[in-house]
Amino acid sequence: MSHTILALGGGELLLALLAFLLLFGSNKIPELAKGLGKGLREFKKATDDIKREINDSTDGITKDISESVNSIRKNITDVTRDITSDINQSAGEINKDINEINNNINS
Repeated sequence: MSHTILALGGGELLLALLAFLLLFGSNKIPELAKGLGKGLREFKKATDDIKREINDSTDGITKDISESVNSIRKNITDVTRDITSDINQSAGEINKDINEINNNINS
């Protein structure tokens, strides 16, 4: 069973339009449309205001998080650089010791 919303044919639409015209009259329809337009405009303005308010309130949080992430990245880079330097220094000392051992074995 298919459920469709507002699946109206031409006859049903014409009947609905005629009923709308009889209920409100031809003079009231432009006023109703104008009021509907104003209402939709106010609704859009209110939603835009809410979006702007949310963005403004989260801007400080986003900035704080970004600064924290950058600080953590800098600390990780510093630690990684220090560890790499220590490893390279130890590797150099090990290579030096291996070369000395090889020289002593060869002599």
